[in-house]
Amino acid sequence: MKTSQTKTTPSTQSKMPQLRNLYLFSYNFFQCLGWALSLFRILSIFFSTNSVNGAFSAVGDLICLLQCIAFLEVIHGAIGIVPSGVVLPLMQWGGRTHFLLAVVRKIHEVQELPSVFITFVAWSFSEVIRYSHYALNCIGTPPNWITFIRYNAFIVLYPIGIFPGEMWLMYQALPYIKKQNLYADSLPFSYYTFVTVLLFCYPFLWMKLYLHLFKQRRSKLGKQQKKKSN
Repeated sequence: MKTSQTKTTPSTQSKMPQLRNLYLFSYNFFQCLGWALSLFRILSIFFSTNSVNGAFSAVGDLICLLQCIAFLEVIHGAIGIVPSGVVLPLMQWGGRTHFLLAVVRKIHEVQELPSVFITFVAWSFSEVIRYSHYALNCIGTPPNWITFIRYNAFIVLYPIGIFPGEMWLMYQALPYIKKQNLYADSLPFSYYTFVTVLLFCYPFLWMKLYLHLFKQRRSKLGKQQKKKSN
């Protein structure tokens, strides 16, 4: 009795990297476009009103959508189409998604605080740089200046997004979480206590991601310097 076997031809093997790169380029281009739009909207409102209020009402839904779609990056690492692994992308995605959906979107009283504006601006700048670099990397070698910005801008943008942004906003949200007894019906523990503990752990979790980026920076910019010297 014969069994049919599917053979992978050389032509099929050669097409797989092309399809992967096309998919990754499309994904990163879409994300770059979305974050660029959010940055444009935030800055437009800021310069027209001279106020940091209105960031969430202007781009909150868009940023929530982009962040939910970003779970694909965890899957990309899990199935091996990018070398990022799973743990660090999941940590970043989980932290941002919790901040957006569980805190900011749920508590209307904090949505127009300056911390939301600071967070969204820092995220938008970071992601436009990151996704544009990734997209260009899928179709060739990015220009040196984009690589330089990609591995230097985070040094300033990431701390701004975390400390006066995410952490300060969650701290400001604590009284509302306690007053509303938020998620008491759906969680077997106190969400107020959870956020309090999370705020204590946040700097340590963030530092792990931050040091990882510095490791990437040394690797990528080191290779760039070697190419110049050659």
